[in-house]
Amino acid sequence: MHQPTTEPRPSIYYDYQVHEPWLPSAHPPPARCPVVIAGAGPAGMVAALELARHGVPSVLLTAELQVSQGSRAIVFTRRSMEILQQVGVSARLTENGLPWRFGNSYYQGQRVFRMEAPHEEDDRFFPMLNIQQQYLEEYLLDACKANPLIDLRWGNKVVGVQQQSDHALVDIDTPEGPYALEADWLVAADGGRSDIRSMLGLKMEGASYEGNFVIADIRIDLPLPTERLAYFDPDWNPGNTILMHREPHGIWRVDYQLPPGETPAEALKPESLKRRIDAQLAMIGHAGKPWEMDWSSVYSARTLTLPDYVHGSVLFAGDAAHLLPIFGVRGANTAFQDAQSLAWHLAFVVKGLAGRQLLTNFSEERVGAAREIIEEAGKSTRFMAPPSEGFRLLRDAVLSLSLTQEFVRPLYHWRTSRPHEYTHSQLNSVGDDNALFRAGPAHGAPPQNVRLGADEFLIDHLGGGFDLLYFTEGSAMPPSLMKVIDAVRGKGVPIRVIAVGASHTVAGADLTLADHGGHFRSRYGVQSSGAGYLLRPDQHVCARWLTLDATRLQAAFDAALPS
Repeated sequence: MHQPTTEPRPSIYYDYQVHEPWLPSAHPPPARCPVVIAGAGPAGMVAALELARHGVPSVLLTAELQVSQGSRAIVFTRRSMEILQQVGVSARLTENGLPWRFGNSYYQGQRVFRMEAPHEEDDRFFPMLNIQQQYLEEYLLDACKANPLIDLRWGNKVVGVQQQSDHALVDIDTPEGPYALEADWLVAADGGRSDIRSMLGLKMEGASYEGNFVIADIRIDLPLPTERLAYFDPDWNPGNTILMHREPHGIWRVDYQLPPGETPAEALKPESLKRRIDAQLAMIGHAGKPWEMDWSSVYSARTLTLPDYVHGSVLFAGDAAHLLPIFGVRGANTAFQDAQSLAWHLAFVVKGLAGRQLLTNFSEERVGAAREIIEEAGKSTRFMAPPSEGFRLLRDAVLSLSLTQEFVRPLYHWRTSRPHEYTHSQLNSVGDDNALFRAGPAHGAPPQNVRLGADEFLIDHLGGGFDLLYFTEGSAMPPSLMKVIDAVRGKGVPIRVIAVGASHTVAGADLTLADHGGHFRSRYGVQSSGAGYLLRPDQHVCARWLTLDATRLQAAFDAALPS
């Protein structure tokens, strides 16, 4: 029988709560489930919440009885916050997290590069927010518990998966013994050491970099800003890189590479951790400053992905689908995008609004995103931790030149995680005016936010279905467009019509947004009335027109909802 620990995890700042296990004897035998999700980490919980937002129930399984140990992912991007806004937890994250937008690189005591992430009046969220993963999981957990469509089962571990012709048989172990579930779909969000991936005999493609890295969270009072701090080739750790980040509750993350040959066990000995952290504090001018250890771990940089995220009735997301280096805050932030994408694609298939081909599109898009990230992350990883003598010589030349030469300093840029643009998605309309626009989000891009008031933004009104942004000064939506929309709605497809531009209510639109100064139209590259954008349920653009008519709108829906 599966026996998860019932002892609260240790922490000097976070109060771990141990939950009661879900036991099969206390519940009636379950019927066949539309969706079972294995793993209640960030990817699994966001997937469950997004499915629920589309009206699809799920059973959410976690082998543990408490949220994850240690701070783990601590930096969340603007796009992640926009996704987390959709599932109702962004306000708590904003209230308790630390926003920032600058990154600094140091060499030989000199700051040689300062990155500034863009932040405009139209952005609801900062480019980055620091908060420990335990809090993120706590907020997501509260949202899941409050949602009647999510059946969260603590202490339930997936121990077997049998693929049937039209479903998966999932074997689950609990503290009182095993039981089985039939699932139309099984979502594998069970992390980097995915048991489900192993059960299905699946192999990832890509590279694993030599060398190990320590991450250590310490409590210390440092008079430093909430910015990314990177130190290259320090005297106490020659040839390697050290990163530092401020976290809430007086915690600092220190991240450093180990020399070749040192094992994780050796690196995590208290005396080794103390010697290196003391050396780092001394280097930045705080020698002898008292500090207290909360959590430490060792990881290695890997750039790996499954070549397909759909295998029969099993779909993969998050670290179960890919393993990415933390440089550039790519892990959890990529998982949120996976979960959001998976949920709407799967929901539309479950509800019969599109055929299974839609799931093929999910896989193609997210595998493409992972491979783009791997290419970018590989560049960052090779600069932070050169994998060969040749790369080290090049990196050291950049370091040396950066002390006096401005032109090499942008090479320090850490290629921050960014939302993938599904430029070549099969869901994009081929008969629209995408190529004719000179501004605005293009095919496959997420929306550009627009400030509508003191605390109102465009993103607040998007999501949950398709969104049609129609730019008009007229009194009503064109009847020919509404005929198409009504027909698609008649099939059960959720569509919101947002009229942009008019200062009066536009008949037929679900929402009218005035645009007195033309700022909205400028951001979206629209010059006149009659233009439009069609956004998918994940808010990515699938069509845009300088002049929209009924035939082109119908063609866009046909492309976005393959049968």
